Amino acid sequence: MQWKRHITGLAFSFVFVVSYFTNKFVLSVLKFTYPTLFQGWQTSIGALLLLLSVKLGWVEMSRITRSAALSWLPGSILFVGNIYAGSRALSRMEIPFFFTLQNSSHVVSYIILKLVYREQKTQWLKATSVSLMLLSAVYLPFYDPQFDLNGYLWAVGHLFCVGAYRVFQIQYKSSHLSDLEQQCINYLFSVLLLAAAAHPTGDLMGVLEFPSLHSYTFHCGCCVSALLGFLLLLATVRLKSGLTVEHCGVWIFLSKMIAMSLSPFIFHMDINVPSLVSMIVSHTGEALLVYSDRES
Repeated sequence: MQWKRHITGLAFSFVFVVSYFTNKFVLSVLKFTYPTLFQGWQTSIGALLLLLSVKLGWVEMSRITRSAALSWLPGSILFVGNIYAGSRALSRMEIPFFFTLQNSSHVVSYIILKLVYREQKTQWLKATSVSLMLLSAVYLPFYDPQFDLNGYLWAVGHLFCVGAYRVFQIQYKSSHLSDLEQQCINYLFSVLLLAAAAHPTGDLMGVLEFPSLHSYTFHCGCCVSALLGFLLLLATVRLKSGLTVEHCGVWIFLSKMIAMSLSPFIFHMDINVPSLVSMIVSHTGEALLVYSDRES
């Protein structure tokens, strides 16, 4: 029924917005900038909750074979790059600017599909939307009042991983892994890789000097962020299973708009007219991309 679809979309939007705000609070306000530990914690809790949900019969997930897990390994590597670089970037950038750059992941996907997979069909509306998102991403750093070079470099790494991961999901044909099964592999691989990287990156020793390590606020923020990350996974899977691709795109777009609109009231940020124009152009491009999916 239509009202059930709206409830699913609204639930997704709520979890999406609160999840990003919680992560931003931990990363930027509390300044917990140890991504191997923060993302390792989130993925380990996510894996535990997912396996527990399967055990209790709350969600369905088939047994994952070794060959299927190995064939999905490139996707898991991209997933780790996505969350690690995204955490680094979000800790140094405001949410509206982060989303503006993140939109350029569609440019990466578009280029890979055209050059690597030789996609022949060209939709001028999609090409226009991709061009707008690329233009705004190039334009934004020159006018960002709080420009941070490292933040933008990590954002570039993040958007490349997101774009490549999107293409890998589209082109992945070797087995029939569901979204939950893919994410289970991502979670388990991330836990192992991030745990191994915690010491070499200095995060394991550096966290001992973190001022809020024993703070109740910090502990609550980490627990809530991990729980919201898992709920966002379930909400995303439910959204994809109940709606068409274009309707999913609409809800994701609306969720970003809500987060961007509320962000200045929750977190301090400086903005000027050129950076505002860049954001508008980027998300106009995103709206055109969603519409082009509907037309196709």
